Amino acid sequence: MGQTYVYGIQCLTQVRLVDNPYFTPQKDLIQIMIDMEDNIFKDNSTGYMDYKDYYATLGINKSSSADEIKKAFRKLAVKYHPDRNPDDKPAEERFKEISEAYEVLSDPEKRKKYDQFGQYWKQAGQSTWPGGGANVDMGNFDFSQYGNFEEFINELLGKFSTPGGGRTGNYGYGNQGTGYSGYSGGYGNQTPAPNREATLKLTFSEAFRGVQKRLNLGNEIIDVRIPAGAKNGSRIRVKGKGGNSPYSQNRGDLYLNVELTPHNFFAFEDDNLVCEVPISPDEAVLGSTIDVPTPDGMVTVKVPPGIRSGQCLRLRGKGWVNQKKGRGDQLVKIIIDTPQHITDTERNYYEKIRDSRSYQPRQHLQTISL
Repeated sequence: MGQTYVYGIQCLTQVRLVDNPYFTPQKDLIQIMIDMEDNIFKDNSTGYMDYKDYYATLGINKSSSADEIKKAFRKLAVKYHPDRNPDDKPAEERFKEISEAYEVLSDPEKRKKYDQFGQYWKQAGQSTWPGGGANVDMGNFDFSQYGNFEEFINELLGKFSTPGGGRTGNYGYGNQGTGYSGYSGGYGNQTPAPNREATLKLTFSEAFRGVQKRLNLGNEIIDVRIPAGAKNGSRIRVKGKGGNSPYSQNRGDLYLNVELTPHNFFAFEDDNLVCEVPISPDEAVLGSTIDVPTPDGMVTVKVPPGIRSGQCLRLRGKGWVNQKKGRGDQLVKIIIDTPQHITDTERNYYEKIRDSRSYQPRQHLQTISL
């Protein structure tokens, strides 16, 4: 007689029906399950197989009405829904548990079986397992469809196995008929369809104005509208264009991570755009009117007399697009550009200014000492 572990529970395997005191023609399937739990599933180190108390999962009692069950489920589903808890594995597992509990308790027939048979409610009324390939008369139960004891155990645990060419099938959370699909609505298929991610490169102009992009996903080509105002690191969700679910026809979502091509003039500061504009020394002293590029085209800007290098002029509403807050501002940073090459006439003028100026830029340094 061999031993194996199924879901962490030590079970006896390769037991012939005629030698097994827990399988007698006088016992029905439910009694067999009770005997198995009392005599086979018990292990000194692991204890009994975990029992899923669906009422405790939803925080209700067995006398709760259908409306109370629905109310409890909605409250927990909102709290633990994956859309509200991205990348949170404990919340995802909790969501699966409450969805499974609601699936059973919201169905009057399933709830009745669960109340009567507990963790073996799914097997109530089903046919299961022979010993050594023989048909055994057990009333309404026909066990000839199972090849061995392990297949029978796996079936009770909701998992099909294939030793010796036995039955095969999916296991895990399947579509239980409540319309749930991949966390996008409903609560039947509790295994989400996988999402996919891709990098989307945009020019500054495309990101500022918005653009429609044609994307090749390998097995299909789709057109995606990119809204105005995307930035580096922006994530754009394309619903239903992710991976396929192994349990249904549902698909996950596609997430596009935006990557902007750097601009040679504009830079970001939150929702503001920053640029540097050079002016001449005489413009800085006397003031001037200059033309400045903006995302909307050239605008005329007045430079006040006496402006210093590094000071900024603010152009309101000329910054980056924010879909919620509106546009930011454009900050024009003034840079006084000293000429490297001048004419003789210009030199004469600068010399005259030097000889006659009253402004002493380093006068305050005379008072500095250690």
